[in-house]
Order: sequence, then structure tokens, then C-alpha cells
Amino acid sequence: MKARFETFTVLITKINRNIRKIKNQEMAEYDLKSPHISCLYYLYTAESMTATELCEKCEEDKATISRSIEYLERNGYLTCETKTAKRYKSPLILTEKGKQVGQKISDKVNRFLETVSAALSEEERVSLYRSLSIISESLENSVKE
Repeated sequence: MKARFETFTVLITKINRNIRKIKNQEMAEYDLKSPHISCLYYLYTAESMTATELCEKCEEDKATISRSIEYLERNGYLTCETKTAKRYKSPLILTEKGKQVGQKISDKVNRFLETVSAALSEEERVSLYRSLSIISESLENSVKE
């Protein structure tokens, strides 16, 4: 049981670390960090989202998303048309610069997924994602208890 736990946690940690490294390496030319990339990707695919929606999609806390939004807005990647104090539920929209980078991120994500999936059959990929979903839900339920 101990070996199974160690294998599971080490593999999940390695996967997560490598994803972050890839994000950071691929987007270094834009001076973007992993949470920035996630925000741009989800805004690009949805065209408009609120900070609340980004928190849910990115699986990041409110503070991380707030800092990311502030950075992206300050550097011309996105805009928020509402200038009120309660901006957290206001729609965020990519600028042209943000759309261009969002397209590059989306293209890289698609290539990355093709590369990672190349060694798996469609059936294996579906089974993997189903298994990961079950594990994620089980862990989430355990945390709630």
C-alpha cells in the first residue's frame, strides 16, 4: 500500500511540475507565468469570462487569479469594460495582443495533447481520463469530509 501511495503521489507531482515547466518555457518570451497562461487560454476559448469563472476553470484561488488579471490587464492582454469596485463578476475580454497570444497558447496546447496522446490508443486515453476523474472526485470528497 505504501509503495502504491508513493508511486501515485510522485507521478502526479511530476506530471504537474512538468506541465508548469512547459508552460513557463513556452511562454517565457512573453514574460508570462503558469497562471497567466491558464487565464489567457480559457479567455481565448470562451471569448469572455468573469474572474469568478476563471477561478473555477483554472482551479486557482481568488488571490492568484486577481494578481494574474491585474498583470494581464496592466500589460495589455485583457480588458475589463466595467470600472466599478465590484469587478470580480465583470466580463473580462482579451485585447488583440491577448487574442494573438491566446491563439499561440491554444495551438501549443493542441500540439502538446497530440504528443502526449500519441502513445495511447483512443480507448486507453478515454480510460485514463475516466480514471483521473474518479480519483479527483474521490479526493475532493475526502477533503470535504
